[in-house]
Amino acid sequence: MVTGTGSGTGADGAGEREVSGRWVDFHNHVIPGVDDGARDVAEGVAGVEALVAEGVDHVVASPHVDGSLTHKPEALGRRLRSIDAAFEHLRTALEERSGAPILGRGVELKLDVPTVILDDPRLRLAGGRAVLVEFPFMTIPPRSAQALLSIRRAGYLPVLAHPERYNTLSDGLGSVERWLDAGTILQVNAGSLVGRYGSGAQRVAHAILARGWAHAVASDYHSRGSPRLAEARQLVEEWGGSEAAGRLFHENPLRLLRGEECVPVGALGPPRSLGDRLLGLFGLR
Repeated sequence: MVTGTGSGTGADGAGEREVSGRWVDFHNHVIPGVDDGARDVAEGVAGVEALVAEGVDHVVASPHVDGSLTHKPEALGRRLRSIDAAFEHLRTALEERSGAPILGRGVELKLDVPTVILDDPRLRLAGGRAVLVEFPFMTIPPRSAQALLSIRRAGYLPVLAHPERYNTLSDGLGSVERWLDAGTILQVNAGSLVGRYGSGAQRVAHAILARGWAHAVASDYHSRGSPRLAEARQLVEEWGGSEAAGRLFHENPLRLLRGEECVPVGALGPPRSLGDRLLGLFGLR
């Protein structure tokens, strides 16, 4: 279980106490009734408890918000106030339970416009410098790298959610290289690593890890089914050991919440068989 209880957050959504245990999950949809995730408080609480059961003790909820709203202050204010209220309902319900995780918030911001305005700390993970973003309709738009670079140039850390799931990546990973060149942080979904989204997303997720491009793994959990975090951690540990798993599931997520750059994880892949290693020694593979 987690160490201690409590889900206190400041006005900017940042946790009041430092995470003291094992794992951080900053991409999930457990705030009730605000998007396609948890439908009510009971489902939100169950979603948080499912994350805790898989070892998470710092949950940063990230409901969907359209980036175009950042250019419409009144509409954005209404949207964020509705999230505020739902978040407080969830936080209050969790306070009644022992072993509750640290609870923070941010959003998953849809890049449906070329530039977004990130002045409101509620748009950023735990109110810090990192902002979780996604492209609309699981499709890579034109000038996608420039949209991410504009976030960097504004002084923030763009964290691209589930890069492995975008449909047009099937032709290669050139887009991923351009995102990295723009200073993007890549967050792979745990479910993708274990086949939750099909063989295509799994293949690309494995390729991103194999090249050492992944910075963090998160659940993208919608309060239904399994978060698949434990399975994904086991896979990463088999491929790269506990240090690699610690960086992807704990150290780099925590660094992002602090507004710090991620540390490299290194290339990860399935352990080679003895036969493969012998062939490599003789230059045959």
